[in-house]
Amino acid sequence: MQFQLSGRQIEVTQALREHATVKLERLKRLDDRLISLVIVLSVDKLQQCAEGTLGVTGAVLHAEAAEADMYTSIDLVFDKLVNQLRKHREKVCDKHQREVRQERLYG
Repeated sequence: MQFQLSGRQIEVTQALREHATVKLERLKRLDDRLISLVIVLSVDKLQQCAEGTLGVTGAVLHAEAAEADMYTSIDLVFDKLVNQLRKHREKVCDKHQREVRQERLYG
């Protein structure tokens, strides 16, 4: 899996990189078919913004968060991505189960 962490008008410190890497492990535990993750950190006046784009098999998930603290923004982005990933996995599983049921009925 490719992981890219970059900053727009902010220097990405080692502490921020480690924090994001720890959160990345949570995503990896949920699904081992992750393709890529791009996190962009930025500062807009008093808002610390984080954007995340997660590429998975069959979809691209995107989340944004803006808070007063960068660590909180990173946490919120990963929480949103985890929720989206769970929904995506349920949708894929439901689709496969429906196909199996139809094959049994009509096959």
